[in-house]
Amino acid sequence: MKLTFCGAAGTTTGSQHLLEINGSKILLDCGLYQGRRDDTWDRNRNFLYDPESIDSVVLSHAHIDHSGNLPNLTRNGFEGNIYATFATRDLCSIMLPDAARIQTQDTKWINKRRKKKDLPPVEPIYSEVEAEECLRQFVNIGYDRPIPIADGVTLRFIDAGHILGSAQVLLECREGSKKKTFLFSGDVGRGDNELLRDPVLADDVDFLLMESTYGAREHELPTQANHLIRDILNRALEKKGKVIIPAFAVERTQQLIYVLHELSDNGEIPDVPIFVDSPLAVNATEIFRIHPECFNEEVYDFLFAKRNPFGFENLTMVRKVSESKKLNEMDGPCIIISASGMCEAGRILHHLRNTVEDEKNTILFVGYCAEQTLGWKLREGWEEVNIFGDPFKVRANIEILDSFSGHADQSELLEYFKGMGGARDNVWLVHGEPTQSAGLKEALDGFHKGDVEVAKWKHTVEF
Repeated sequence: MKLTFCGAAGTTTGSQHLLEINGSKILLDCGLYQGRRDDTWDRNRNFLYDPESIDSVVLSHAHIDHSGNLPNLTRNGFEGNIYATFATRDLCSIMLPDAARIQTQDTKWINKRRKKKDLPPVEPIYSEVEAEECLRQFVNIGYDRPIPIADGVTLRFIDAGHILGSAQVLLECREGSKKKTFLFSGDVGRGDNELLRDPVLADDVDFLLMESTYGAREHELPTQANHLIRDILNRALEKKGKVIIPAFAVERTQQLIYVLHELSDNGEIPDVPIFVDSPLAVNATEIFRIHPECFNEEVYDFLFAKRNPFGFENLTMVRKVSESKKLNEMDGPCIIISASGMCEAGRILHHLRNTVEDEKNTILFVGYCAEQTLGWKLREGWEEVNIFGDPFKVRANIEILDSFSGHADQSELLEYFKGMGGARDNVWLVHGEPTQSAGLKEALDGFHKGDVEVAKWKHTVEF
């Protein structure tokens, strides 16, 4: 077996890992690398392998850093199956075209700058049509439904508890009389999620490819710390200003809606308008409603015994641009949830532009922000930031609440590792900044007898 780390090695983005076994090439994830434009363009456009040579893709979940380069793969000659859970495919059906639209908007802005420098224009990596065509190659599989995908290789998805439809990838590999189990963790959830089930612990794992996003740190808060968001919102709304919550359109927004629904029903927060200003988030919320198989018991019962967990009286879903613009003209307190969570694109930029310099307002972060993104700069306390190329003084109150994080921290990752069975003779750590992966390796080396390595981009290992 050979494993080549084609992305998300030494970083948390662009997940792609190429597994070669019994003459077949299986690609685990095909995500977009997200970072500075100069770094991302070539890396996303050009693969480290020939797309035509790939036999199949196995997709762990729908986040763009795991799925976002699939249309580029198919447009460059990949003709095989893309295996994913039902919910992952449904989310990709809205997220991949959305990624194409963002690229189109981004290239228009870039080309204006390039024209001033007499540089040739650039094209989006793929179009909305190519994103839709890619979806035709998806093959949907439910959790715990084994299916052969290559000579001597059987795939089984088990719940990862990270986002709707997220899965760990179990590959049972046979060569003659030999049998080995390879596990790709995907992104591992924290457990005790407001909406989702806990990650499933696998048995008999021989080889493990494991995420390390928070491998060297502990979350400050446990999950379901609803009293903390209640207190933050009450303090913020007393100032009669706006609360702006940058949130990923998929999972984080739905978690927030569910929690705000509970707080509103119980009279624990003021009766103010709440807006979800992201067409993608609105569409994703509709998809959440049709996948109860992913919910924990509490939400499952709520859905069937009571009412819609993602809709209540104070909540307004905003689709139209004209309606979004009106939010910036509103006076008085309100809560606005908008994408993207890292504040790198989307309507959130307009809301930040209009609120960040007013001390009455509050910007509440509830998720991870990669280094050097606008969200990261605000979280780190920068006194001035650029939005759409213009400088803005940061006078709004910045709040951070990490109980909503979808990634397990070090203790939770170690608990996940110890809970699974098998020798795990080889462990490779991916999807983490260098300090995070190194911290998890040190912790694992303290008790695990198998070989633990931090993956390096472009490197190939044989085992």
